[in-house]
Amino acid sequence: MTIQPPDSGEPRRPHGPRDPGDAWVVAPDGQRYWGRFGAAGLLAIDATQGILLQHRVSWSHFGGTWALPGGALHEHEAPVAGALRESAEEAGVPAESVRPRLVSVFDLGYWAYSTVVADVIEPFEPVISDPESVELSWVPIDEVASYPLHPAFEEAWQVLRTLLVVRPTVIVDAANVVGSVPDGWWRDRAGAADRLLAKLADWGGVDGEALGLAGRRWFPRVLAVLEGQARDAASATVETVRAPASGDDEIVAQAVSAMAAGEQVTVVTSDRGLAARVEAAGGAVRGARWLLDLLG
Repeated sequence: MTIQPPDSGEPRRPHGPRDPGDAWVVAPDGQRYWGRFGAAGLLAIDATQGILLQHRVSWSHFGGTWALPGGALHEHEAPVAGALRESAEEAGVPAESVRPRLVSVFDLGYWAYSTVVADVIEPFEPVISDPESVELSWVPIDEVASYPLHPAFEEAWQVLRTLLVVRPTVIVDAANVVGSVPDGWWRDRAGAADRLLAKLADWGGVDGEALGLAGRRWFPRVLAVLEGQARDAASATVETVRAPASGDDEIVAQAVSAMAAGEQVTVVTSDRGLAARVEAAGGAVRGARWLLDLLG
């Protein structure tokens, strides 16, 4: 299903140098869309407080309604970067406090709007930091539809809400993945694990089809399970678990725990015995080559 743009955007009152992206795109039917290079907005989800919504100032497009913080992209700017920049400018959202989960794109060919759905991993209070907001508020998910929403966001919300319950998790059997590449890992297993973690840290997401999800680009939660000599590996950005004994047992335990929390789990391993255990528990399995190909 196509998702309409939650916010077409609008020209801002001058408050600094004008970016080339701050311009209208005129459709063949005369309708205008804000953002020469497209636009993006942030749908931030706090597990306890709900969705961060912006009450739009009266002079804005559909002023007085509620929508997402967002706006025009800069030239060559990625949607995630643009949504984070715009939400920081409009609502004081700290980029390090949210973790992207998916990007849903409404694409007309000549103009596109990207909704970046992101989980709040460090609680924060939004701040009105430019003249485009009357109010910023955390709204419980069940109450969003009761607000006077921007028409495009109101239409989009019907689909976006169904995506919020989908939480993909990729659990990586680090020893198995590292062992599938003949790069001298047997001489320095911790170093080889460090290289894998570095690649996972730079992973730019995955198309939904690869995870058995419909369309869109997803940024799954990634958990690397380390065992043996590789337990000394570390990453500042990739979640890791150091197996106290059997790596296989730890992977199954992590998968079962994640599924119990409602996450959709994919375990990356080429170990047939482990794969059978994961599938018996209800998880999906992909081989080491699947992940290595995605990581490039």
